[in-house]
Amino acid sequence: MAVSASHLRSDLYRLLDRVLESGEPLIIERKGRRLRVVPDAPPSRLARLPLRPDFIRGDPADLVHMDWSGEWKP
Repeated sequence: MAVSASHLRSDLYRLLDRVLESGEPLIIERKGRRLRVVPDAPPSRLARLPLRPDFIRGDPADLVHMDWSGEWKP
């Protein structure tokens, strides 16, 4: 959907709500150039998890069966 800058100014909130509901980009024409307003995809829940550098990835059962005798000190 393409609109002029003056039409955008008169119906800004309605047009932005329409972009959010439909996902269709809004194209604004101003001085012979075009601007595009598109909804941003929300980040996934997993992407928002904080990084844990000390986290061990893998099967916990592998830790049980490792030979820790070299690490053990009485």
